[in-house]
Amino acid sequence: MPVSSLLHALAQPSRRAHLLGGLGALALLGWPALARATPGAGPWPRAAAVPGGVARLSLGPGPARPQAFVVQDGAEVPLMVVGDVIEWTAVVGIPLSAPPGEARTGVRTTDGGVRDIAYAVAPKRYAEQHLKVAPRTVDLSPEDLARFERERAHQQSVIGTFTELPPAQAAHGWKMRVPTPGRRSSSFGLRRVFNGQARNPHSGMDIAAPTGTPVVAPLPGRVIDTGDYFFNGLTVWLDHGGGLLSMVCHLSAIDVKTGDLLSTGDRVGAVGATGRVTGPHLHWGVMLNRAMVDPALFVDA
Repeated sequence: MPVSSLLHALAQPSRRAHLLGGLGALALLGWPALARATPGAGPWPRAAAVPGGVARLSLGPGPARPQAFVVQDGAEVPLMVVGDVIEWTAVVGIPLSAPPGEARTGVRTTDGGVRDIAYAVAPKRYAEQHLKVAPRTVDLSPEDLARFERERAHQQSVIGTFTELPPAQAAHGWKMRVPTPGRRSSSFGLRRVFNGQARNPHSGMDIAAPTGTPVVAPLPGRVIDTGDYFFNGLTVWLDHGGGLLSMVCHLSAIDVKTGDLLSTGDRVGAVGATGRVTGPHLHWGVMLNRAMVDPALFVDA
């Protein structure tokens, strides 16, 4: 059946169930070009087209998963694309630094060209937080600054990770489990002022909990980095596929190693107070296409 006829037939409810069942069988026979793609992510993460939020952009129907990307610092960064032959959707992480107004993504066409998809980023004002911390973590010594620069270079290689979407995860969506129980002590996007000096907005969610409280994986994933960093303390990065990463910081213990494959709820480590902190808590960050986004969009309100 020609692709155009296939898409027309799939749009008719009376024929869709029959055809999709047949396409699933073809997939088992190794015919991916006609096989139904894995289901989309449903409402997770929730859409919020604001700085630090997530946009869900329709790419339309097609026989194969489109390749979509955004341009960051002059380089193409691939996007998570979910859905099926009837409707593909790009799930786009919007950087906190994104200005309100029009933004664009690129989609590769079958003839090798690129078409642009424009969408609007709405303004959002985040609250401000003033904190007192050890002076050495604000005014860095030459030695600490050199350490931070080394760590930042390493982290750039970590956040560049992009692996294919796990089919089982794509079928169930990206609703996350909060990694540790406790009170949310600091929300995403807060404008941070340390010892009277303004710094970058808060790029994660802080959860207050006693030292030693277990920290678990919010989704199935692979451990792609562990380390003890100047600002973040003991840290673990997880890769969930499709450019979706998560990190847990300020741990008192790390119970995994790079390369470990984890299921949702598997223990990663324990809450602590390492790095730049004012007390024991977990910093939980979520990254999508190399942009830190609000973890609250991935969990129940």
